[in-house]
Amino acid sequence: MNYIRNLYDWVLSWANKPNGVRALGSISFAEASFFPIPPDILLIPLALGNKGKAIYFGIVCTFYSILGGVLGYSIGLWLWWNTSGELSAFANYFFENVPGLSVESFYNVKLLYEKYNFFIIFTAGFTPIPFKLFTISAGAFSIEFTLFLLASIVGRGSRFMILSFLIKKFGESIKYFIDKYFNILAIVFTILLFGGMYIIKFLI
Repeated sequence: MNYIRNLYDWVLSWANKPNGVRALGSISFAEASFFPIPPDILLIPLALGNKGKAIYFGIVCTFYSILGGVLGYSIGLWLWWNTSGELSAFANYFFENVPGLSVESFYNVKLLYEKYNFFIIFTAGFTPIPFKLFTISAGAFSIEFTLFLLASIVGRGSRFMILSFLIKKFGESIKYFIDKYFNILAIVFTILLFGGMYIIKFLI
């Protein structure tokens, strides 16, 4: 896993470079379809270094992550299956070389789509679950594009804009909290959201 650590350090190094914002956009785009390091890693130090632009950085992160998600969707839609309806050589290459993707998890996601659709895409966008797994599988399993796009905007936008707002509001003092608890709270919030909706559905 040394190469993951090296990638992490490389991503973080852009926080101190003039083209840090361009790197943020590029990494946000790539992470949504194949890159293993989440853009939060760069978003946080960039926003801490210039709190006045924290919200702008969050918008950049969201916008390019959505574009990358559309690329992932297109990969799944057009390149994931061969003419016999089996996994293509391209798909197998992804499974062998892209962290966060596996054949087993890919087919497990299909079962989730059959039950939750919008909400599972939102969950992948909002929590630390690998977003690329859901962007590609959404295309591969022909999830309605409008639904996919809307759920991605809400999920990714919520995650990155909340991070940006917290940094703009509290600065360096919030960094420890974000590093230690943000992903946990995102998962808890999503569980509560699902639970609340299930209860409402049951009562109705």
